[in-house]
Amino acid sequence: MIKAILMDFNGVIIDDEPLQMKAYQEILKDEGIDLTEDDYYASMGMDDVTFLESAYRRAEKDFTGNRISAIREAKTAKWREIVEREIPLFAGVENFVKKMSQSFALGIVSMARREEIEFVLDATNMRGSFSAIISAEDVTKCKPDAECYHKGFNLIDAARMRAGSNPIVHGDCLVIEDAPQGIMAGKAAGLMTLGITNTVSAEKLRAAGADAVSKSLDDWMPDSMRRVFI
Repeated sequence: MIKAILMDFNGVIIDDEPLQMKAYQEILKDEGIDLTEDDYYASMGMDDVTFLESAYRRAEKDFTGNRISAIREAKTAKWREIVEREIPLFAGVENFVKKMSQSFALGIVSMARREEIEFVLDATNMRGSFSAIISAEDVTKCKPDAECYHKGFNLIDAARMRAGSNPIVHGDCLVIEDAPQGIMAGKAAGLMTLGITNTVSAEKLRAAGADAVSKSLDDWMPDSMRRVFI
């Protein structure tokens, strides 16, 4: 029975994949790199450093660690400039988080930078609903590798026990993802998965191994979570 939920961030909580892509396209254009939509969406699950290194290699251009860091900082600044005006949360996600936090321990497992995640959670007053956060800084391998969800599971299990609850097993934890790479990472970690069709089709999410697929998080209630993910 579900006792904890680990959610992706970009594409599940915040509708900013197009904003991230646009920011990267503008910055990389000055580097002589044309980032296509196909290139961007094929790279979902990567952290910023891996994403940028892949873009340079794809364009057969040399890069340094300092240059990658500078571009990453420029992207975050551009992203923040956009989302500060109005944070593009998915419809119903705040209601979903509120409902679920009353019944389950919630965590975030994302390849986004921690400062981006915490900025959005603080600005929307959702920070207190999450007892665990795994960000790009916490792992050495990107999705679809299972490292992030292994760490996320251990972190949320520890948070629950600190609050006085009993330990959980992998079957008690659900992953919510919008990308095949995330679904595969969750499955590889031995967790159940719910795919949300915010970014790719239901067919692609099922092909990646999603145990269930939904169009909207707001349709779910704690009882329906327990009935579907037994």
